[in-house]
Amino acid sequence: MSMIDRVKNILLSPKTEWPTIAGESTTTQALYTGYIMILAAIGPVAMLLRWGSVAGAITTYVLTLIMAYLVALVADVMAPTFGGEKNILQSLKLVAYSCTAVWLAGIFQILGMLAGLIGLIALIYSLYTFYLGVTVMKKVPAEKAVGYTVVVVIGAIVLGVLLGSLMSLLGYGRMGM
Repeated sequence: MSMIDRVKNILLSPKTEWPTIAGESTTTQALYTGYIMILAAIGPVAMLLRWGSVAGAITTYVLTLIMAYLVALVADVMAPTFGGEKNILQSLKLVAYSCTAVWLAGIFQILGMLAGLIGLIALIYSLYTFYLGVTVMKKVPAEKAVGYTVVVVIGAIVLGVLLGSLMSLLGYGRMGM
């Protein structure tokens, strides 16, 4: 399936797209090079165009790539606690494809302040998309899907704070992130 078709399907019909995704075989490398690295670059490129900060754009891009895998690890580790299955590749697919709306909304960073509102709407939709994929991708029972989603989101927030703090300690916090 082409990347454009995948983007369209995950945004417009995620309930029917998740079973298709679940049945596809892929690799971590293929997910990164064929989807994650491309879509995750949208926001940093828009940031570069708006603010002119090459270092900030590169740092944001690298952190986004790292966070995608770290959140997939959290999703994978937590799955058995909620009756789901451990499978890091399915976790990475869940994270990667559910982030589609957020990554696409990154283009609106060109608009400045309005980007925050659009980004929030995209984030909410991405969380909903993640939730829809949990039962299919991780085999979490439907009655535990909300709890699992909340725990993974909290884990992602904690990871983001820790990674952001580490970057600040290393002197990268003032680059327009």
